Amino acid sequence: MYRACIFDLDGTLANTLDSIAYFSNQALKECGYPVIAEQDYRKIVGDGADMQIRRMLGVVLKGQPFTEQEAAQLKEVYSNLYAGNPVLRLHEYPGMRGTLAELKKAGVAAAVLSNKPDAWAKKIVEFLFPKDTFRFCFGQQSGIPRKPSPQGALLIAEKLGIPPKEILYVGDTNTDMKTGRSAGMDTAGVLWGFRGRKELKENGAVYLLEKPVDILPVINGMR
Repeated sequence: MYRACIFDLDGTLANTLDSIAYFSNQALKECGYPVIAEQDYRKIVGDGADMQIRRMLGVVLKGQPFTEQEAAQLKEVYSNLYAGNPVLRLHEYPGMRGTLAELKKAGVAAAVLSNKPDAWAKKIVEFLFPKDTFRFCFGQQSGIPRKPSPQGALLIAEKLGIPPKEILYVGDTNTDMKTGRSAGMDTAGVLWGFRGRKELKENGAVYLLEKPVDILPVINGMR
């Protein structure tokens, strides 16, 4: 039914919540702000570093306005901390590695599309998964608008030589569902990620997956 899968990274392939919360809170402390509870980052992440920083400031300042200089300073501190060790405190989702191996065995191409900066995304993927698990890994980079723009997904489809309608887009947020839909791809919302069933369904998830292995019957046209 599908010849390829495009995966989101944070909350889909890798549980990075602990990592993101750690570096974010370190940056907040260095800039003189209070920290944010780890679970609250589930609603903060997902739309790139710029939006993440703005949401963080919105939380710690309780909706009070902040300047662009304050946002830029916090982002710089956060980026420097994260770039120093982007694989710190990562957690692998149980069953994900085996599921990806089964996809590869079945001849289904896999790729990654993330709003995380490209260098960080590549380091995380290389750290967690065997070499050649993915045909392509695209993080946020110059010339490719961040999700929910479909351009990154369409570029991957073009490089794979596979029509969008034959690609399943897999992610855990409304941003991912919007990206896949805009690219003309069916979408699978994962329930082990950072958001919930309601958000995924309301944003057009064709499938809802309870665990990584649930991807396999979808690919095989059995769901």
